[in-house]
Amino acid sequence: MNTYLLALLLGVIEGLTEFLPVSSTAHLRISEALLGVDLSNGYWKMFSIVIQLGAILCLPIHFRSRIGEFLATFPRGIRGDRTWFNHPLTLTLVAFACTAGPAFLLTKLIGKNIENLILMALSLVIGGIVMWIVDAMRGNRHKPDDVDDIRPGQAIWIGLCQTLSAVFPGTSRSMATIAAGELAGLSRVTALEFSFLLSIPTMLAATGYELVKFLRHPEQEGLTGGIRMDTQGTAVLAIGFVVSFFVAWGVVAWFMNWVRSRGFAPFAIYRILLGAAVLVWAAVSR
Repeated sequence: MNTYLLALLLGVIEGLTEFLPVSSTAHLRISEALLGVDLSNGYWKMFSIVIQLGAILCLPIHFRSRIGEFLATFPRGIRGDRTWFNHPLTLTLVAFACTAGPAFLLTKLIGKNIENLILMALSLVIGGIVMWIVDAMRGNRHKPDDVDDIRPGQAIWIGLCQTLSAVFPGTSRSMATIAAGELAGLSRVTALEFSFLLSIPTMLAATGYELVKFLRHPEQEGLTGGIRMDTQGTAVLAIGFVVSFFVAWGVVAWFMNWVRSRGFAPFAIYRILLGAAVLVWAAVSR
C-alpha cells in the first residue's frame, strides 16, 4: 500500500477510536498487523505516538469554553461551593496522579504487553462485558449531575481504574474511566466529560514521554531502517497527525451528543465481537 495512503488510513482509525470506549491501541495494532506494517519498526511506533498526540490535541480546543470556565472560577467553582481541594481542575490532577504513579512503576510490564494481540483481544471481550453490565445496571439510575459534583474519592477511584488501560492494552482508557465513573455513581454524561478532561493530562504526559524518548535516543528506540526522518518520513507523520486531529474532533462532538440520549451497549457489543474475531484470527494464523 502507498505510504501516504497508509498514513491517511491509520490517522482515520486513530481519530475514530481514541475517545470511543473501543481501544484505539487495539485498533491500530490490529490494523497494522492486517496491513503488513512492521510492528517492531521504530518509525511506525513513533507514527502511532504522533497520531495519538494529534487526536488528543483536539480536546483542549473542543472543551476550551468549559476549561476556561473552570480556570476563571478556580478555586470557588461555578456555583461558589468548591475549594482548592475539590475543584474539578484539582480533582482532574488528583485522578491523573493516581494513574501516573502506578503506570510509571509498571513501565516494564506495559512495554512487554503493548503489542500482544491475544491480550488485546481478551481485554476487548472482557472490557466489553464489564461495560455492558455496568451501563445496564447503573446507566439509567442517576440523578442529573455535573463535573462540579465529583468528589475526591470518586476522582481517586477513576484514576486508579484508568491504570488498567495502561497495563492491559485493549482495555481502553475511555472504557475504564467511563465504567469507573458510573460505578462511582456518576451519570453517563458526567462520567464521559470527566473522562475527556482526565485524558488531557494523562495522554499528553504519556505521548510526550514516549515521543521525547524517540527523539533523544532514535537508535536505541529502533528508529532505523525503513522510512527515515527525511522529507517523506516527515510528510507521512504530518498527514497522520492532521487527519487524526480533525477526525477525533468530529468524534468527540458526536459522542457527547450520542451519550446524552443513548447508552454504551452498542460499543460493548462491538468490543466483544471484535475481540472474538481477533482470537479466531490468531488461532487460525498459528
